[in-house]
Formats: sequence, structure tokens, C-alpha cells
Amino acid sequence: MKREQIEELLQQFEAVCHDIKGIECWSARELQSILGYSKWDNFIKVIEKAKIACESSGIAVSDHFPDIGKMVSLGSQSQREVADIALTRYACYLIAQNGDPSKPEIAFAQTYFAVQTRKQEIIEQRLLDVARVTAREKLSKSEKKLSGLIYERGVDDKGFANIRSKGDQALFGGFSTQDMKRKLGVPDSRPLADFLPTLTIKAKDFATELTSHNVVEKSLSGESDISAEHVDNNLAVRKMLYERGVRPETLPPGADVSKLKRKLETDNKNVLKDAKKKGK
Repeated sequence: MKREQIEELLQQFEAVCHDIKGIECWSARELQSILGYSKWDNFIKVIEKAKIACESSGIAVSDHFPDIGKMVSLGSQSQREVADIALTRYACYLIAQNGDPSKPEIAFAQTYFAVQTRKQEIIEQRLLDVARVTAREKLSKSEKKLSGLIYERGVDDKGFANIRSKGDQALFGGFSTQDMKRKLGVPDSRPLADFLPTLTIKAKDFATELTSHNVVEKSLSGESDISAEHVDNNLAVRKMLYERGVRPETLPPGADVSKLKRKLETDNKNVLKDAKKKGK
């Protein structure tokens, strides 16, 4: 395809993209002509193939191919409603994959929607990575806060380590911190929390915040009393997770938080560099 054709198709695809409740959608009637299908009956056959592909992937067809109505103008200047379908980006991708490959418009659409879908996946993964790093940083702050509180109440660094270890054992159903490190393949020199799944990091943070709160509210002091409080809070959090079908000790490890943080920092620097180049 010539550059001019590519730019024209790109403009056409983006011009007919609609926002429906925050979701990008394309009208099947509008997409029909852009993809080079002159007859609706022929295009609907491609859509039906795409629906089958969607269903075969275990994805609800109704989420990506909802039926809608579209008003069209008649020669007499009147209008009537015709059947139409709101297509998500994924639905458009499947249609392109099941279209006539000899049509240059279909070849373009296959690439266009594949790239757009990949972009969304990258964005979603980045948001998950940011949430993971943020959760880990929050846990570090919560543990630092608790450490400061109990230090004022007669507990030293060794005592804090013991309290945290007993809390882990309560949260992980009897498995110690070292046991969990071995289960998840965590190096001895690294904190367990750097490799825990994000859900478990947040669970540990919640239990730690509860302990900090109750240390003050109950005027607790000494390693024994504070340790008992921390164990109770971790048991309570474990009970809540267990009732929802989650056993923290059986969850797979998450990506190394330190590596994720470095990757996000590098990505941010690259974005700034690109922005500066474009601004020149």
C-alpha cells in the first residue's frame, strides 16, 4: 500500500471511532464501507465468523458485539432505523482476521487493530506494575511507622523482627518468613515482600496498619503484648482472605518489585527524552 492510502485509512478508522461509556467502539455499518464491503449481507457473514472466534476464545460475544440501531437517510429526505452493531476494538480485530485478505483495507485493519490491542495490553500491564510498586512502598512506610511506634514502647530492632516474623507465620497459615522464601524462590538477602503477589502485599500492609492503630488505642507496650496484637491482626486478615477463597501461602510469586521499579523509572526517562525531542 502507498503511504497516502495508509494515511487515508488511518484517518478513516479514527474518524469513526466512538466513545460509548468510556469504551472505544466502531459502528459496523460505518466499518463496512471502510473495509471495502459494498453489501451488508457480505459483511455480516464476516461478523458472524468473528463472533464464533470470540466465543471459541471463551469471551462473551455480547460484550464485544452488542446490537444497536442506526438511523439512515432515505432519498425522500426521511429516515429509518436499520440494524447495526457496536464493535469494540477486539471485535474489530477479529473481523479483520476473518475478512477477505485480498482487500488492502483488511490487511491494513489487521495491523491497525493488532497494534491498538497491543497498546492497550501494554498500558494495562504498566498500570498493574505501578500499583504493585506503590503497594510495596506503602507497606515499607507502614512497617517503618510501626517500628517507630514500638521502639518508643520498649521494643528494639530484634524485637521488631520477631514481631514481624510471627505476623508472617499467622498470615501464611504456619509458614515462617523463611519457609515462604523457599516456597517462592526468594534469595535470602532479599525481603520476602519484594516477591509476594500484590494482593498479599496489601494484606500485610493492612495488618500492619491495624497493629499500629491498636498499639496506640490500647496503649500496648513490650514485645509480648505487641506481638500478640500483630498475630491477631494477621490471623483476622487471613480469615477474611480464606473466606473469599484465597490462601496467601499458595499464591504464586509476583515480579521482583525492585526490577519493576527500575523499569518504570527507565520508561519515564525515555518518555521525557522523546517529549523533549518532539518539542525541539
